[in-house]
Amino acid sequence: MTEITTGSPVIGGYAHAQALDILAASRPEAIKACAEDILTDLGGVSVLANRTGLAMLPFVDTVRNTAFHLGEVLLAEAHIRVPDRGVEGYGAVTGRDLEHAMAIAVVDASIAAGHRTDLVLEFLDAEQRRQEESDRERLRKVEATRVQMETF
Repeated sequence: MTEITTGSPVIGGYAHAQALDILAASRPEAIKACAEDILTDLGGVSVLANRTGLAMLPFVDTVRNTAFHLGEVLLAEAHIRVPDRGVEGYGAVTGRDLEHAMAIAVVDASIAAGHRTDLVLEFLDAEQRRQEESDRERLRKVEATRVQMETF
């Protein structure tokens, strides 16, 4: 697999971990369409893994600042290799949508190969904006339920 150090820019200033976070939270239909566009000229793809399974969900106790496992979560994962370009891609999402995981793996491999960076960067920018707006909307709804209590 192509060596990518965590925190280093991968595409358009996005670190590898940040790009994967955006991809994992992306809308399934949108990333599947993006992956289809990438696949048209990426080259042959070998599927190394395409499965569902359970993984431990880590969580941090904010009082003691210690990590623990909250429980198990179902996830779909895909691992691919693109021999013509000498890269691999990996994708995982919660749930059992194997096509979503495979689409993430295709985009990840595309990033590693430096293939269709314009399309990938456009997708990452659009999804990040959508996810930020969704987060703001959720926070507005939470704030609307906040109750102000008088303190004596």
